[in-house]
Amino acid sequence: MRAQRIGHNHLVTDAPAILVRDLHKAYGAVEAVRGLDFEVARGEVFGLLGPNGAGKTTTVEILEGYRERTGGIVSVLGMDPGQRPAALRRRVGIVLQSCGMYRHLTVREALEHWAALYPRPRDVQDTIALAGLEEKAGERTRRLSGGQMRRLDFALALVGDPELIFLDEPTTGFDPAARRAAWQTVRRLQGLGKTVLLTTHYLDEAQALCDRVAIVKHGRALAVGAPAALGVGTASRYRVAWRGDDGEAQERETDDPTGLLHQLTSAALARGERLEDLAVTRPSLEDVYIELTAEGTDDVPAAGAGGGTDVR
Repeated sequence: MRAQRIGHNHLVTDAPAILVRDLHKAYGAVEAVRGLDFEVARGEVFGLLGPNGAGKTTTVEILEGYRERTGGIVSVLGMDPGQRPAALRRRVGIVLQSCGMYRHLTVREALEHWAALYPRPRDVQDTIALAGLEEKAGERTRRLSGGQMRRLDFALALVGDPELIFLDEPTTGFDPAARRAAWQTVRRLQGLGKTVLLTTHYLDEAQALCDRVAIVKHGRALAVGAPAALGVGTASRYRVAWRGDDGEAQERETDDPTGLLHQLTSAALARGERLEDLAVTRPSLEDVYIELTAEGTDDVPAAGAGGGTDVR
């Protein structure tokens, strides 16, 4: 089996951790998922992005084995999650948007209880450290702050030593410091060779953490690729900004920044002028997301950017 490097220099095999092909899910006459395609490589942090009602939660629940699909092919760690095999459940960790917990247990007791459910769990103390809860190990869960409870959710999902972790809106409601701490936990997971599927409404979070993302609307993938390279339509163009001698800010979009810069600088030199604050930028993930998911836009995947086509 061939291997390749992806993202933050992690070695992964060609066999994907998650494979989704032509996935459909209908609730009566309503199609929540309409031919969704994407793959998640082993060792990758993959983001599933889209507005409310895009089909993200339905898709993740199908991958987790909690919801049956109407049609299509789904493989998670080489198994069909729809059959809910015990072997798959032992290899997957899930962090939901909110989790219940016995409030009288301490952090350590909760993790020891969960660890006993798995054949080869992680060391409890190591898991506490990974989640950043060393100082709260003996604290009753009812006394934890919201951010600390979220860290405990991470720890509970990790104590079984899963290969694949589903993170559903992991930092919703977090303050900036707690969000950064959660980001660091995700990076540690990837450092351990784990695969992570992340759903989030925070595009800066996806930009910071994800090797690749899929932008989903109306149950279809409109674009799949690395956040820094993703772009379709006008959002794929470079932006060149500058100020002339009159101090007026100007901006142009172009597919060829080298040629445009040559034209601008040559013209300025010929006039004996300077171009101040000259900057060349690529569209951000937020720019691409807004363009693709704007109301009134066609939700058919753009050529070369969606329908399972990977933009690298």
